[in-house]
Amino acid sequence: QVQLVESGGGLVQAGGSLRLSCAASGIIFRVNHMGWYRQAPGKQRELVANIASDGITKYADSVKGRFTISIDNAKNTVYLQMNSLKPDDTAVYYCNAGWTRWITDYWGQGNQVTVSS
Repeated sequence: QVQLVESGGGLVQAGGSLRLSCAASGIIFRVNHMGWYRQAPGKQRELVANIASDGITKYADSVKGRFTISIDNAKNTVYLQMNSLKPDDTAVYYCNAGWTRWITDYWGQGNQVTVSS
């Protein structure tokens, strides 16, 4: 089992920045990737960004150039730096991890990010 604990959400004005963190514990040596999805009210959950254990990244087109995902392997923690935030970025952000690349096996509890206009 893998446990994911998220932190760092909140309220920010448009154009501002936030950083999300997700710390993993448990059988983490089998984890192939970690990252973030988000779900806005009335919408399906969508990929934001994932990073694999070899450093390969995958971003949604809507966040490319604004968000950066990184991983600290020593701390088993993945970060999402979000810059130039827009109201459309408002959602609950969920950390995810998987044993097979880009396939989610575990979810975090979710963290609200609200961007005001």
